[in-house]
Amino acid sequence: MTRTQVHLLRHGEVFNPAGVLYGRSSGYHLSERGHQMAQRVADVIGDRDITQLWASPLERAQETAQPLAEARGLDIVTDERVIESWNVFEGQTFGVGEALLRRPSAWRHMWNPWRPSWGEPYKKMVARMVAGVNDVRRAAEGHEAVVVSHQLPIWVTRMYAQRRSYVHDPRSRQCTLCSLTSLTFDGDRLVTLTYSEPAGDLIPVQDRRSPFSAGGAPAEGAGPGAVPR
Repeated sequence: MTRTQVHLLRHGEVFNPAGVLYGRSSGYHLSERGHQMAQRVADVIGDRDITQLWASPLERAQETAQPLAEARGLDIVTDERVIESWNVFEGQTFGVGEALLRRPSAWRHMWNPWRPSWGEPYKKMVARMVAGVNDVRRAAEGHEAVVVSHQLPIWVTRMYAQRRSYVHDPRSRQCTLCSLTSLTFDGDRLVTLTYSEPAGDLIPVQDRRSPFSAGGAPAEGAGPGAVPR
């Protein structure tokens, strides 16, 4: 069988001093540190056998992909399927968890965490992400590919691959800024899933909410054949 690796790369830090939940809104670009993170990724994996570079259409994803595109001499393929999830709180400035629960206006959206009731259903998100992963895998067959996406879509794709529940505490996501969730395929069968943080030392303190956020994360198992459909 032919080995192919697809790396799901979360974008770098965004300039967002107001703390807006920007979601799919346009106009949100990488911060100076975000650009440093993107360059770090290119420096670390730019000599790998990467033949495909796909990205969400949002500015922060496109900007994260740019240094790697230059390092590999690749065009960025824009794929709407790997865009950020949508939610009803987009454009607001309050956070999640306890801060959200203190807002009575938000309660009517919080009745079903399994769907979730406040935004794009997890199953729908996984379906579009998996379709994108399979297409880029076929395009890069026998080589490596990078897909620049966003934290929640990457995280639920990982949950699907590992046959885990989608219901989770957002603070527990092991998907920090410019991290790589790497899927290795033997033919069309997923055989391993690993996680790494090329820019781990650049991650700001406020983003260090998940295990191994400073780097050195271990390999993680995957359910055999879980990603392909």
